[in-house]
Amino acid sequence: MTTYAPPDSDTPLRAVVLNGSPSASSRTRVLLDALQARLAQALPLDTRFIDLPDLVPHIGTALSAQHLPAPAQDTLRQIGNADLLIVGSPVFKGSLPGLFKHLFDLIDQDALIGTPVLLAATGGSPRHSLFIDHQLRPLFSFFQALTLPIGVYGTPDEIIGGRIASPLLAERIELAASQALPVLKALQRAHQPQTSELLEA
Repeated sequence: MTTYAPPDSDTPLRAVVLNGSPSASSRTRVLLDALQARLAQALPLDTRFIDLPDLVPHIGTALSAQHLPAPAQDTLRQIGNADLLIVGSPVFKGSLPGLFKHLFDLIDQDALIGTPVLLAATGGSPRHSLFIDHQLRPLFSFFQALTLPIGVYGTPDEIIGGRIASPLLAERIELAASQALPVLKALQRAHQPQTSELLEA
């Protein structure tokens, strides 16, 4: 888990990048990193990266958040307190990895109300490209989160050697970011101290 905060005079949005792959160095993580980097070019982000493998030892046997050790509870709080979630998952047998879904079973159902969520997924072939709309969007709809308009799906021939290898995938990343940025910039402006507040400080 690493943290990145670009220098900026504006108040950054608290972003959490959540990698649902059992492998920290996965195609899913490469895609998530590309989305985060594109958004960070356009607005200040204070980003926490969370990889599922770091949580597996803690969440596997937990029946509720109260059964988690303190570091894992802190991770859930950071997810719940985020201004923006960038969430990605691989497609496992047409669905979410079981432990990734279990992570959300441990999150309070009111924790993500109104939180913008940019969705991403990776799969073995284009035939799973509707996974985002059929699996991820319904999950975040339950939490009443604000799923951003366009999700990004990538395949093995588009993500090669730890990089985005397909111009078409790069275009989809750009399109998803361009659709997300108006919402996120409005949210970022709402976080800025008002002039009167600055004068009173």
